[in-house]
Amino acid sequence: MTPFSIASRVAVLIGVVLLAISGMGGWLLRDQIYQTFQDPGEPYQTYAPPDGADYGTDEGWFVRGAPDTEMGAATFFIHPTTYSGGSNWNAELDKESAINAVNSISLPNYAGPFESSSALFAPRYRQAALYAFMNNREDGVLARRFAYKDVEQAFDAFLAEIGEERPIILVGVGQGGLHALGLLMNRFAGNEDLTARLVTAYLLETPVPLDLFAGPLLSIPPCETDLDIRCVNSFSAVLPSEERRIRILTERTMSWSPEGELAFVEGRGLLCVNPILSARTTEYASSRQHRGGVAAEGFTSDSMPVPIPAQTGAQCTDGLLMTERPRASSLRRPSRLAEDYREPPFNLFYEDLRLDAARRAETLLEILVEERRWAPELNAPEDVREAPVTPIPDRREY
Repeated sequence: MTPFSIASRVAVLIGVVLLAISGMGGWLLRDQIYQTFQDPGEPYQTYAPPDGADYGTDEGWFVRGAPDTEMGAATFFIHPTTYSGGSNWNAELDKESAINAVNSISLPNYAGPFESSSALFAPRYRQAALYAFMNNREDGVLARRFAYKDVEQAFDAFLAEIGEERPIILVGVGQGGLHALGLLMNRFAGNEDLTARLVTAYLLETPVPLDLFAGPLLSIPPCETDLDIRCVNSFSAVLPSEERRIRILTERTMSWSPEGELAFVEGRGLLCVNPILSARTTEYASSRQHRGGVAAEGFTSDSMPVPIPAQTGAQCTDGLLMTERPRASSLRRPSRLAEDYREPPFNLFYEDLRLDAARRAETLLEILVEERRWAPELNAPEDVREAPVTPIPDRREY
C-alpha cells in the first residue's frame, strides 16, 4: 500500500469522524438550533401584533355552539399551542399550519371528550408562539399575557351568548390551560353566580400551583373526589424516564402567581388529579382501570373515535401524573423537535375525561334544578321607625 493511499484513507476516516461528531452535536443541540430559527428577532416592545378576532361573528371561532335557553352545559375550550414562531411572537389568525393543527389534532383529541355532554365553543386567539415557552425572556412573557387578553374577550362573548343560567365546563390544554387558569382567577373567583354554574375546570397538561388555592382560588378548590363539582381538575402526564420534561414542568414552567403575575412554578407544589380515578390521590391506578385513549387526528365533529382501553396505569407523584408506556404505538409521544414543550397528538385519557365530564355535568344540572326550586332569599329586614302622630282637629269644636 502506497503512502498516498494510506493518507487518503486516513483523510476519509477523519472526515467521517468529524461528520459523525458534527451530526451528534447537532442532534444533542437540536432544540437549541430549532429555537434559534423560531426567534422573531424583534423586541416585543416594538412588535406589532397581528389583527385580532371579532367574537361576534362565526369567523372568531373554530367551533361556535348554538345558543339556546335549555339547561344543557356549554364548554369553553382553549386549544394548546399550534404555532411554532419565526416571524411573530403571537400567531396570525389565518396562519394555515396553525389552523390545520387545531382542526385536525387539538379539537378531535382534546375537545372531543366534552362534546357529548355539552355544546362546544372554541375561540380563535392570537396564541403565543411555541418559541415564547422555550425561553422565559420578557418578550415571551408579554406574548403569553397578550394571548390571554384575547381569551378574556372571547370568554366574555361566550357568556353573553349562552345566557345567565347554563352550566359551564371550562377546558384548557397546554397554553390553553394557562389561559383557563387566568379566567378562573379573573372571572370566576369572587363571582358567586358564575362559580355556581361551573361544572369543572379541566386544566390539562399544564402545571397548576397549589398556592393559588390558598389565595385567589380559595372558593374553587381542587376536585378531591369523583363527585365534586365547581372544582379544578388538572394533571400533567409524564413517563418516569422523561427527566428533561419533568424538569421543565416542575422548574422552568411559568404560571400565574397569587398576585396575578407570571412566575416560576418551582417550589409552589402542583395539583394532580388522577384522570383514571377521577380523584386527587396518590393511589396507583392500574392499566385495567384505564377506560381508553384515542389518537383522533383527522376525525370530524360528527364522528367519534373508538377508545383503546387498558393502555396505561397512572399515579400522582410530586404533582405530576406518572404514567406507563402505552402498548399502542399511536398513543406514544412522537420524536419531534421541541417535543418536551408540546402536547402530544393524541389524548391518552380521552374516555376517562369524557365519562368524568358527563358525570359531573349531570350532577351540577340536578343541583341547579333543585336550587332553583327554592324560594329566593329574603332581603335584610328594614328598621321601622316610629313616626310622630299629628291628631286631626275635631270639626265639631268649631
